[in-house]
Amino acid sequence: MTTLFVRHEVSDYAAWRKIYDAFSPVQKANGVTAQAVYRAIDNPNDITVTHEFATLEAAQTFSKLDELKTAMRTGGVLGAPTVWFTNKA
Repeated sequence: MTTLFVRHEVSDYAAWRKIYDAFSPVQKANGVTAQAVYRAIDNPNDITVTHEFATLEAAQTFSKLDELKTAMRTGGVLGAPTVWFTNKA
């Protein structure tokens, strides 16, 4: 199992969350088996999202989707996200 971590700041969490939740069918159609959203305590617009996949290849493909990039822009993501991939040890 591979987990994709994405950290970014958003302009408005509530607006971002609506876009994120509406994106769920695209996540499922592209191999996301589980997901979670975390907000920094000292900045509620500092978001870390995890998505789990069966393989690294599926996670990498998902991270490059044009639909994902569009949703992030529409949701008010500020700047470039920090992205990393992990395997559970």
